[in-house]
Amino acid sequence: MKAKMIHCCIHVLDLDASLAFYERALGLTVQRRMGPEDGSWENVFVGNGETDFQVELTWNRGRTEPYVNGGRDTHLAFEVDDIDAARALHEEMGCVCFVNERMGIYFIEDPDGCWLEILPADRAE
Repeated sequence: MKAKMIHCCIHVLDLDASLAFYERALGLTVQRRMGPEDGSWENVFVGNGETDFQVELTWNRGRTEPYVNGGRDTHLAFEVDDIDAARALHEEMGCVCFVNERMGIYFIEDPDGCWLEILPADRAE
C-alpha cells in the first residue's frame, strides 16, 4: 500500500480571519471550497500550489466555543526560504508564540490557537 498525505483539518471560529491569517503569514491561498447550500458549515482548502498538501479550514455556523486544535506538541510545520524575513513579518503580525534560538526555529499561533512551526529551508537534516 502506498499512502499520500493530502490535507490536515483545522477547525476555525472566524473563517475570514483565518483565511486572512494563512494568506498573510504563510502565503496560502484558497484552492477550493465545499459545503451545503444551507451554509451550516464550510470547508476551505488553502495551499501554496508548490505541493498537493493543503490545510483544510473547517467552519461551523453557530459555533462559539473555541476548538482544541493542538499546541506546540501537536502542530503543522512550514519550511520558509528566508527565515529572517518570515520572522520579521510574524513579529509584526504579533503571532510569534515560542522561539527556540538554539534550534533556529519558532512557532506562530493562528487565530484559533493552533501552533505552526516555522523552519528555515536550509536547516541541517
